[in-house]
Amino acid sequence: MEASAGLVAGSHNRNELVVIRRDGESGPRPLQQLSGQVCQICGDDVGLTVDGDLFVACNECAFPICRTCYEYERREGNQVCPQCKTRFKRLKGCPRVPGDEEEDDVDDLEHEFDWGDDHDSQYLAEAMLHGRMSYGRHGDINNPHVVHPMPQVPLLTNGEMVDDIPPEQHALVPSFMGGGGKRIHPLPFPDHNVPVQPRSMDPSKDLAAYGYGSVAWKERMESWKQKQEKFQMARSNDGNKGWDNNDDQSDLPLMDEARQPLSRKLPIPSSKINPYRMIILIRLVVAGFFFHYRVTNPVKDAYPLWLISVICEIWFALSWILDQFPKWLPIERETYLDRLSLRYEKEGQPSQLAPMDIFVSTVDPMKEPPLITANTVLSILAVDYPVEKVSCYVSDDGAAMLTFEALSETSEFAKKWVPFCKKFNIEPRAPEWYFQQKIDYLKDKVHPSFVKERRAMKREYEEFKVRINGLVAKAQKVPEEGWTMQDGTLWPGNNVRDHPGMIQVFLGQSGGHDVDGNELPRLVYVSREKRPGFNHHKKAGAMNALVRVSAVLTNAPYLLNVDCDHYFNNSKAIREAMCFMMDPLVGKRVCYVQFPQRFDGIDRHDRYANRNIVFFDINMKGLDGIQGPIYVGTGCAFRRQALYGTDAPKKKKPPNRTCNCWPKWCFCCCCCTGSRKKAAKSKQEKKRSGSKSIEIAGPALEGIEEGVRSNEIQKQNMTVEQKLEKKFGQSPVFVASTLLENGGTLKGATPSSLLKEAIHVISCGYEDKTDWGKEIGWIYGSVTEDILTGFKMHCHGWRSIYCVPSRTAFKGSAPLNLSDRLHQVLRWALGSVEIFLSKHCPLWYGYGGGLKWLERMSYINATIYPWTSIPLLAYCTLPAVCLLTGKFITPELSNVASLWFLSLFICIFATSILEMRWSGVAIDDWWRNEQFWVIGGVSAHLFAVFQGLLKVLAGIDTNFTVTSKAGDDEEFSELYTFKWTTLLIPPTTLLIVNFIGVVAGVSNAINNGYESWGPLFGKLFFSFWVIVHLYPFLKGLVGRQNRTPTIVIVWSILLASIFSLLWVRIDPFLPKSDGPLLEECGLDCN
Repeated sequence: MEASAGLVAGSHNRNELVVIRRDGESGPRPLQQLSGQVCQICGDDVGLTVDGDLFVACNECAFPICRTCYEYERREGNQVCPQCKTRFKRLKGCPRVPGDEEEDDVDDLEHEFDWGDDHDSQYLAEAMLHGRMSYGRHGDINNPHVVHPMPQVPLLTNGEMVDDIPPEQHALVPSFMGGGGKRIHPLPFPDHNVPVQPRSMDPSKDLAAYGYGSVAWKERMESWKQKQEKFQMARSNDGNKGWDNNDDQSDLPLMDEARQPLSRKLPIPSSKINPYRMIILIRLVVAGFFFHYRVTNPVKDAYPLWLISVICEIWFALSWILDQFPKWLPIERETYLDRLSLRYEKEGQPSQLAPMDIFVSTVDPMKEPPLITANTVLSILAVDYPVEKVSCYVSDDGAAMLTFEALSETSEFAKKWVPFCKKFNIEPRAPEWYFQQKIDYLKDKVHPSFVKERRAMKREYEEFKVRINGLVAKAQKVPEEGWTMQDGTLWPGNNVRDHPGMIQVFLGQSGGHDVDGNELPRLVYVSREKRPGFNHHKKAGAMNALVRVSAVLTNAPYLLNVDCDHYFNNSKAIREAMCFMMDPLVGKRVCYVQFPQRFDGIDRHDRYANRNIVFFDINMKGLDGIQGPIYVGTGCAFRRQALYGTDAPKKKKPPNRTCNCWPKWCFCCCCCTGSRKKAAKSKQEKKRSGSKSIEIAGPALEGIEEGVRSNEIQKQNMTVEQKLEKKFGQSPVFVASTLLENGGTLKGATPSSLLKEAIHVISCGYEDKTDWGKEIGWIYGSVTEDILTGFKMHCHGWRSIYCVPSRTAFKGSAPLNLSDRLHQVLRWALGSVEIFLSKHCPLWYGYGGGLKWLERMSYINATIYPWTSIPLLAYCTLPAVCLLTGKFITPELSNVASLWFLSLFICIFATSILEMRWSGVAIDDWWRNEQFWVIGGVSAHLFAVFQGLLKVLAGIDTNFTVTSKAGDDEEFSELYTFKWTTLLIPPTTLLIVNFIGVVAGVSNAINNGYESWGPLFGKLFFSFWVIVHLYPFLKGLVGRQNRTPTIVIVWSILLASIFSLLWVRIDPFLPKSDGPLLEECGLDCN
């Protein structure tokens, strides 16, 4: 479809389809004719070759035939030109078929043994498409045809089946003819109503065509043998020193390098990982003795405090086990981009790299500034990847005209920005962050015009920013009648909750060329249909709509999704992912490649642990050594077939090996079982021979049997087709595209029909009564659809890969202040609670599949961690209670008990130190992670538990808030801004209560004398542990007190005062007595 076709809006349910053109376009523009010649078989354009020349199938008479029909005639037909009857020669890039000549000038090793297995799904998909659609091929409306079932083609010789003749040696080849003598597009199965046309053998032509015994074949074999002999001699002499520089052997080292693996594992050195594993086992043993002492030595005068503390400590120990053991096998990986290029990008040939569809999701342009989205799109369009292999789809789930207009401006600016990036090879390719770099931008730049063109491009970008800012300022005030487009048409998305689906192709094909005349990647704007009364499933529903739209328009075998604020910091990120996806050794079982998240705009100290260094550099590397990392929602490349709910390909079992060391009774058993199997086989062979004799004896029943078989096959095909529709939906184009495992668009549909189907698949009711969101695509049922989606893939036996390139692949924007950060953590924790309370909980879901037990532990930890907030809140309150009551959670420690306490603390610190040693994480990052674990645990995680219970048990839904992204404000100006939120009350209350407890404990020690200071130190250490972990929160509260909401301070002081007075008044841990205790002093008062 053309980039200048205009905005297409419509609703499949309402049977509406409207094309809104840009200003100055009066009517529809005809599609550009590629060649001007029409295929005489199917009626399509003949098309062009990769080099831009007209495709010529027959070099003798130039009979116009398209490439699809040419390949089919060579593969399934009589392999001769319909006009001159000359046998088709093999063209470069086409798969070999039995009977090809061995030509010296055409040596296509990539398609040497590609005999059409990859094309079977293509023909099958097009056959299904013809059976369900009335558009696409020339003459389909006037002469509709019926799609027949797909039995095996019987090869006949003199009317009888001959089993000892190979199929490729049969002289009779079926020729497919349509009704009335008109040829139609060949299908992957014959028409039983059309008689088979025999082809006579010409020994002078056919035998030479096969090449066996010919002079050309002998000469080629001799030259190949000579090359192999020279190659072996060169390797045996002195390895690399023996290479000759002649033309015959110059490609041998490159070919050997291209056959090497595209990636490899880098295990952690044993000197770093073995002590780490050893200290984990020691810590387990010490923890066992510690809990034995804690349980067997209760505190009688403070039994409730002791019981609460023991329960909390046991929960913390279980959480530590779930978090620790998935990090038992950490690994790192290394990719080889040069080998990828050698294998799939050979000089003088079209690139064989797989296409990639990239998804960008956005909702609210007021919270996600259009300038940030524009930078993300620009970085995608400028990636270092073949432009014809890249397509960018932007999902506007808010149907905002601001996003649409900003994307239109972005597409125009991309025509200048992309050639500048590729000419000078700059990084990163997001202009906002490129021009903000505080580095020497002249480093490694030798082009004389670089400085001049960079200044001009910076000026162009500043003008582009002004235009975007103008659009944002204009969008602040919405007109009463709604937004109006340039041609006077009302914007279809004026009602955000009730609007049709919209699609606009900004770049691609005829409209996608830069200022230098080079083609640009495809850029598509998509806004799915929304109607009242439908559940649209938020981001997961938007991503599934993009999956279907991309399958209809481009159908790349691989997908990559990023958030609107995550730009490509590394232009080779797609190549990094392809090193795993296209690796012949490991790529078949990889469902997705996850990249780490890195962020810009964070202060140097990272007060609120926005970088998540511990998770991305420790936990994810540990999971990569098991079954792969979990999906984190952005910066992830997927295999499309894995998203369709398919199982991972099973590993082939190695052949059984025999050995002479087995005892004799084993051989007896083997012989017995072998004899039984042979007997069973002989019985089956007898049955088969008997059935054959019956068939020979009754030739009159063959016609009846064939009719019954054809009916059965037709019923089976109907049931398969119904199952596919129930699974994928009612779009025949999309269902047909799912059968193409290697991707690729269907040849049987016109651009207008594809647009209609694209509008259909984004309609609001398309997913009703299908498996979308249940087994296919992004899984519904949680606001954190990423964890659930990756979990389902791992349950199907797939594995994932964690890719950490030397240059960060993607960078994004993190929340600026603590309030937004807590709301972000609240949404993540709420999603985990929803998964825990659903049928997809890892505790009981997915057994019997391909999920490994250590991987299951990691998923259990990812869904249970919010529940740790309850014991954590209680444990952080205990120090204040101990200081106010004078009691403690442990009795007086003996020497043995002190040893266990001290050993446990040493093991905890040693585990953390060794973990930082093998991972390379700095101690500052580790400590910030520990602090925010407490801050988030006593606030966001706690609220997530209660909100999740309300949602699941009472049906009260809570809408999550989209975190604001970085704008143009002063750097770090909003770092300590506290916006009003109830999430701030629990940590503030804990701080005040512990401060009151410290003051009360110190005052009590001063009043009671020297002996009370000893027990006080343990309580003070316990309380300071809480205060130190809440220090970032306290610093923001005190440092910007004038900007702190007053209601937060008032409520916190009020709750802390009530709590303290309650404990002083009740004091439940002091022994109760009915009256004063009187004792005799021993003195005689009389």
